[in-house]
Amino acid sequence: MEEDILYVSDLDGTLLNSREQISPYSLQIINGLIENGMKFTYATARSLSSASKVAKGLSVHIPVIIYNGAFIVEADTGKILYSTGFSKEEQQFAANLLKASGLFPLVYTYRDNQEKVLWYPSHENDGIRNYLSARKGDKRMESVKDEDSIYQGDMFYFTCIGEKEELQATYEQMKEDPRFRVTFQKELYRSEYWLEIMPARASKAVAINELKKIWKCSKIISFGDAVNDIPMFQISDQAYAVENAVDELKKYATDVILSNEQDGVAKWLQQRSCLAEHKDGT
Repeated sequence: MEEDILYVSDLDGTLLNSREQISPYSLQIINGLIENGMKFTYATARSLSSASKVAKGLSVHIPVIIYNGAFIVEADTGKILYSTGFSKEEQQFAANLLKASGLFPLVYTYRDNQEKVLWYPSHENDGIRNYLSARKGDKRMESVKDEDSIYQGDMFYFTCIGEKEELQATYEQMKEDPRFRVTFQKELYRSEYWLEIMPARASKAVAINELKKIWKCSKIISFGDAVNDIPMFQISDQAYAVENAVDELKKYATDVILSNEQDGVAKWLQQRSCLAEHKDGT
């Protein structure tokens, strides 16, 4: 593998299959390439805790991009290499708007130097309960007694889960605000929608460019499946959409590769590695 290329893959729907796993085949291929010097990472909307579970078996000796680019962390230690968050004014504006809209988000925050995810149990819905059930035992999770108590600490991410109709108006109101970056999409394997609000500075594209500097790479090759991967594709030298990707993302792709169920990313990387070795005469 060329040492000056940074390879970045989305997780859900791209590197992960529908069982939210990286297949044994993909793990073997990608871990072998990492051991041979490939600079590979993933960029995800998940936290490190959540990502580490679904990426179990993948080499941990890499920095990874989490929370849609809000953080770059060392996968094995959790050490933060790069971060961005809301200003106090942005936190207050978002909190006031969500209250006025009657929405009860999951609030991701640092309080007393500890990462927490705060939620208000009195307004759980099926989508939130599904989210919580997948995170039993997660020390970040903390319920609060009233709505106002959700908003505390150094907040860096808001997630609203619910029906499309109840989230749409807030999305329309916030998407034009230059202080925020907002994504609104259907959950991959479920019926509910997710409205995610983060600082405008937080994006996979920004974080990838930061990691590009950290790793002293000159090129970026990325892989994705969803609309939130568009900024990542736009700053990549080459970008590949898996076959199951949304049509909107495919418009930005260099090419379309095999689906997440067919180990598309790993097979593409293996093929490129074989071509590079053949070119070098090894």
